Amino acid sequence: MKNYEIMFIVKPLEEEATNAVITKFETLITVNGGTVEKIDRWGKRRLAYEVKDFIDGFYVLMHFACEPKVIAELDRVMKITEDIIKHMIIRKEE
Repeated sequence: MKNYEIMFIVKPLEEEATNAVITKFETLITVNGGTVEKIDRWGKRRLAYEVKDFIDGFYVLMHFACEPKVIAELDRVMKITEDIIKHMIIRKEE
């Protein structure tokens, strides 16, 4: 398994809805054989520029380990999830 981190921005929602989105991706990783090491919730912050008509978003940084095939599925689901404004997946150096 390789180590990755993903930064994603959830559109401004109620706290329960935001937690549900974060849990959805945490579950996606673990169901596919990965392990989530750490989740940093940076909280609601103003975006540098307007994205998809939003000026604020809830920032989340997740550190995890998984097989490379899981990354393709994670990226696909992030792209079709309406509650995600932006995301970026980075492979961490060993």
